[in-house]
Amino acid sequence: MLHITMIGCGAIGVGVLELLEKDPQLCVEYVIATAGSEELVRQRLASFKQPPQVLTALPADAHPDLMVECAGHRAIEEHVLPALERGIACLIVSVGALSEVGLVERLEAAAERGQTQIQLLPGAIGGIDALSAAKVGGLDAVNYTGRKPPRAWKNTVAEQVFDLDTLTETTVIFQGSAREAAHLYPKNANVAATLALAGLGLDRTHVTLIADPSCEENVHHFEARGAFGGFELSLRGKPLPANPKTSALTVYSVVRALGNHAHAISI
Repeated sequence: MLHITMIGCGAIGVGVLELLEKDPQLCVEYVIATAGSEELVRQRLASFKQPPQVLTALPADAHPDLMVECAGHRAIEEHVLPALERGIACLIVSVGALSEVGLVERLEAAAERGQTQIQLLPGAIGGIDALSAAKVGGLDAVNYTGRKPPRAWKNTVAEQVFDLDTLTETTVIFQGSAREAAHLYPKNANVAATLALAGLGLDRTHVTLIADPSCEENVHHFEARGAFGGFELSLRGKPLPANPKTSALTVYSVVRALGNHAHAISI
């Protein structure tokens, strides 16, 4: 059995836990919550048959097989970096946080000191294996377009420029590098950052973000060109009902990754 600690228990975390209940080879023992939110998290987990223990930090004597982050940038600083130093392998969902200058290098150094590994999860996008393979031969260009309903851009800098409640036409709200996109839209641009880290890097990956009032799904499209040839991929992901900023496929991506660590066959 694989023993897991989860950081964060919002829409993604709860969705993951619901699916893991069906897998006897996976056991989430601890959920790390933000200080002051422990009781709220316990209420969210009350309906589970065997709810994980809710804490604000991993106990000093605990050594889970895996730690999975579902909570954002602050969690990487507070919990992932120390866990790596302790030799605990970590899975990261909030890849957009790695746009901060120097954070990738800090994570890599911590993992090397702890003699362990970090896995960046693809989340809402596919084709990461092909893109990473293409990088070996040499990439010339990677262009990503993210299209979501206007409500998915609520509580972002887009609200300062556009009235998202009254948009009637498809509107480009951002064009620039993956690093800029991840910085300005940290809860929406994990896909752009993932593609960038798998391919040409945060500064050479071009990103377009779109608010589309006719769209009811989160639509991800990217194309890549290089020595291998070229390919493009489009994915229409249904958003999580509890969080329209996040595709439901992100939850399934976490469950798949955990299963690959626990099951006899990995794919």
